[in-house]
Amino acid sequence: MNVLRRKTKPKCPLYLTEEERNGMRSAGQFNAQLMDYVRPFVKAGVTTLELDKMVYEYTMDHGNIPACLGYKSYPNTICTSVNEVVCHGIPNKMPLRDGDIVNVDLTTIVDGWHGDSSETFLIGQVSDEARRLVQATFESLFLGINAIQPFGKISDIGREIERFARSKGFSVVQEYQGHGVGREFHQEPGVPHYVPKTGASQIVIEPGMCFTVEPMLNVGTWRTMLDTRDKWTVRTMDLSLSAQFEHTILVTESGPEILTQTKDGPQPGHQF
Repeated sequence: MNVLRRKTKPKCPLYLTEEERNGMRSAGQFNAQLMDYVRPFVKAGVTTLELDKMVYEYTMDHGNIPACLGYKSYPNTICTSVNEVVCHGIPNKMPLRDGDIVNVDLTTIVDGWHGDSSETFLIGQVSDEARRLVQATFESLFLGINAIQPFGKISDIGREIERFARSKGFSVVQEYQGHGVGREFHQEPGVPHYVPKTGASQIVIEPGMCFTVEPMLNVGTWRTMLDTRDKWTVRTMDLSLSAQFEHTILVTESGPEILTQTKDGPQPGHQF
């Protein structure tokens, strides 16, 4: 789950000790395991509410806590964002249909630490446009991650993502961004997926920092609108398709460590 981009001066990020890093590694590992568990069920005919129930039961059966459930009054365990929904889609009784794309966003608390990741799934035979969008979003995630270097800047991440997205003809959502994560769900630094002129993007990346990278790319405009009925669902302003991928990243002395890489999901270089 991402956060609304703030224009206020950022606070200092937290830096994790080696013991704390291991706590985050455990949380990320379980979150990846959870994604692989639900993966076979993300298909046509299944409702997102059924997926939500599966994730809730699996999480609880393993002694962990669904982080989204009740967070700022969010009503469910996972976020499921279908087609034009950018993020924070609420699971419902509508079955997934052939041709849909759906982002499944999972966050789990393991021994007090948060693991956070998401993937966009292609349901059956999707349009060429949808496939290109999902491919570009996936590739932009790893371009952003590879831009992370100790003592570089947060802006390095957004620069790579924005450059690549534009080269593929897609726009990058600006109102929502990645975030620091640890014992708290959302903390500093904020991680824009483009390059704003001021704010968190100017923060220097240092070993021990932990944050999400979660680009959201749109077919049309980057602008979004919030559903005024549920106060959560975010759609593209022009109702064009949107896709997202997310990993939790630990910055080590030698570079970025992906904490939420799955065993069964797409790896760098994957072709959808």
